[in-house]
Amino acid sequence: MSNALKIGIIGLDTSHVTAFTKLLNDPENAYHVAGGKVVVAFPGGSPDMELSISRVEGFTNTLRDELGVTIVDSVEAVAEQSDAILLESVDGRVHLEQFAKIAPYGKPVFIDKPLAVTSEDAKQIAELAKKHGIPVMSSSALRYAEGLTSVLGDDSKGAVIGIDAFGPMALIPTQPGYFWYGIHTVEMVFATLGKDCVDVTVTTNDDHDLIVGRWADGRIATMRGNRKGNNTFGAVVHREKGSQFVDVYAHPKPYYASMLEPIMAMFKGEGPAIDFEDTVRLVRFIEAANESRETGKTVAL
Repeated sequence: MSNALKIGIIGLDTSHVTAFTKLLNDPENAYHVAGGKVVVAFPGGSPDMELSISRVEGFTNTLRDELGVTIVDSVEAVAEQSDAILLESVDGRVHLEQFAKIAPYGKPVFIDKPLAVTSEDAKQIAELAKKHGIPVMSSSALRYAEGLTSVLGDDSKGAVIGIDAFGPMALIPTQPGYFWYGIHTVEMVFATLGKDCVDVTVTTNDDHDLIVGRWADGRIATMRGNRKGNNTFGAVVHREKGSQFVDVYAHPKPYYASMLEPIMAMFKGEGPAIDFEDTVRLVRFIEAANESRETGKTVAL
């Protein structure tokens, strides 16, 4: 491990930080991702977000006491002591501010979902990355679930003509509408159809949401968000000669490991696996869906 990249983490308020650290730091892990080791972290946390601030202490203690990670008191200290950075703060509102502080250090950065909770913030992150020449990638791990990638890699039934995705969709005040859990189904859809959605329409009630997106080439996607009943993720990919069910739980390999592989490839200089403009467009899609959810009208992207 002497030539392993030194990886820093910003934001210790999500279970992703322990999952990623174990996968990266433990060569004995069945799904170990080689090439880097988490060595430094900044706890962070958003005081007005209960699902953030209530978890910081526990994850900080685990990283420091059980996983041997050095805890520092600023995002700048993480950037100074690492070769690459996992920006893991669970609150998408703080990503632009934190990224702006570390961008001048020129280190590659993975920004966990959501990249931002407004398209304006997303565009500013993109501009900063370009200004400083930094490779940046952002994604939900569901995009890399083996159940989805295996279906997308099997074109025996012809070209993809649409997708129906579903998943749990809790709502919390600080991450507007679909930016919290709805983003996972949106990621599966964008991984399948690409970024060229032209408009979105939402039907909602207390228990469920249904997002319908229309793509420039005429394909249609639906994303069902459940607050009652089914609490699992999945999808049906429709092709010219049949449909394929996506079971994201069927494969033993965790999607965190599947996502860390392209992240590490980017950290080692191979470039981001996802065009950043696609992610900015995804943020705009969610923004438009939130607007449709409030107004009941179709909203153009």
